[in-house]
Amino acid sequence: MTAIACRDVVVAFDGVEVLRGVDLWVPPGGWVTVVGPNGAGKSTLLRAVGGIVDATGSIDLGGRSVAGMARRELARLVALVPQEPVIPPGMRVVDYVLLGRTAHLGFFEAEGDADLDVAVKALVDLDAGPLADRTVDTLSGGERQRIVIARALAQESPVLLLDEPTTALDVGHQQEVLDLVDRLRAERNLTVLATMHDLTLAGQYADWLVMLDAGKVAVAGSADEVLTEESVARHYGARVRVVPDEAGPIVVPVRRAGSEGA
Repeated sequence: MTAIACRDVVVAFDGVEVLRGVDLWVPPGGWVTVVGPNGAGKSTLLRAVGGIVDATGSIDLGGRSVAGMARRELARLVALVPQEPVIPPGMRVVDYVLLGRTAHLGFFEAEGDADLDVAVKALVDLDAGPLADRTVDTLSGGERQRIVIARALAQESPVLLLDEPTTALDVGHQQEVLDLVDRLRAERNLTVLATMHDLTLAGQYADWLVMLDAGKVAVAGSADEVLTEESVARHYGARVRVVPDEAGPIVVPVRRAGSEGA
């Protein structure tokens, strides 16, 4: 298992700092979810951990610096499920999942039977085995999300980065995808770092939450510590009611009084 350690991470685009001194740690086998308003820097943080964007400060995976790793070496350690994955139309599902094996192949080396076995197992682990021979164009939103995660699992990387994994899914498929990730985390000893908009789901599935605002860590801790009415009001500008629950706090939007019929 591999831990993630971010210390004083700064990312800037065209001179504008998107992340401003972020500290974050995910223990081996843990699940940390980053929340925060739009533009807070959540996706940028995941891309920095995945080595996709340049950052200053330090980002370590299992005690090794991301900055010193070659792309292929990094891909063996960390797999990213992007918010808007590019899925080539017309491709068979199993061929798409096989793309996750690229990091384990030499230059000009084709996938072998062992790689195919890994890809099929990833689909089976996600209860998506029957989709293998279908084309990606025929899949529903929930099925597409499964095969994107399957491709990431096919990398056999110990760190899984999930950028808004439930975007565009109905509530049933949201729970389904997160349940699958949680099960696979235990079975495969994965370390998970995710971003999520749904605060209730974030609090129910993650071990630890980090709330970003304007590129900085605003508050970090357990779901009960982070998801308070005061913190959501301050950093999201939202009116909510937080209802305690054994699975984690339930965050309910509250309509402004007197706005009926407006």
